[in-house]
Amino acid sequence: MSTPLLPFSALAFPDIDPVIFSVGPLAIHWYGLGYIIGILFAWWYGKKLLQNHRLWAHNQAPMQPIMLDDFVVWAALGVVIGGRLGYVLFYNFSFYISNPIAIPAVWDGGMSFHGGILGTTIAMILFARSRKIAVWSMFDVIAAGVPIGLGVVRIANFINSELWGRVSDVPWAFYFPNGGELPRHPSQLYEAALEGFVLFIILAILVWGFKKLKKPGFIAGAFVTGYGVSRIIVEFFREPDAQLGYLAGDWLTMGMILSVPMVLLGLWAMIRAQIAAPEAARP
Repeated sequence: MSTPLLPFSALAFPDIDPVIFSVGPLAIHWYGLGYIIGILFAWWYGKKLLQNHRLWAHNQAPMQPIMLDDFVVWAALGVVIGGRLGYVLFYNFSFYISNPIAIPAVWDGGMSFHGGILGTTIAMILFARSRKIAVWSMFDVIAAGVPIGLGVVRIANFINSELWGRVSDVPWAFYFPNGGELPRHPSQLYEAALEGFVLFIILAILVWGFKKLKKPGFIAGAFVTGYGVSRIIVEFFREPDAQLGYLAGDWLTMGMILSVPMVLLGLWAMIRAQIAAPEAARP
């Protein structure tokens, strides 16, 4: 592969401290704030959806909005535990099997979205079963607001100068502090746009314009499919994890492999929701 020429218009990386502020040993990072914003937004937005009964099948929300107050803790545990274990298993297993004491050290970085969504899914199933809530509708109410959190976390990845893109000569390429001497795609911002804000707008159109919450499971399926497609697209611009590299040729990455089943599962969920009667989603 030929090395791209250094563009005169490549951008200098903005001088933003990854730590927002610190008090003694306690430090607040943009990355951690991104997760907090994501969880709180999904909680707030989900309650707004549940308060509008006309959006749901039979003009009746599947759960009381106040129930989401209890689910916030479940969601936080699912995201953190699932995201961390997903990173350990999928992206750096050899290191952590030799250094198991490092597994809980989430403050050192290393979270997998695929693991996080699996952990959150398990949390949603357990919570829905314990409160006798329709599982597919539980998926829908959470999935509708998740993209905003994804977008904010990806912006935090950019601020942290991590998960940057492949070497490029596009005019908007950046010189990342730890990305070597060549400019790179700001793939974190691509992900923030596609997986975050664009996906949120698409889901909002499906929710408010096409009333797809009346088809339990459709919004969840659209979210999973949309994320999978967005991630596969961005993986063509994102530098693969150093410990894994390309799994085949100069293009196939672990992110792609983990996203393909998501696309297929999401498509199945949408088709199932479209043809199934709402009553079929009862617990």
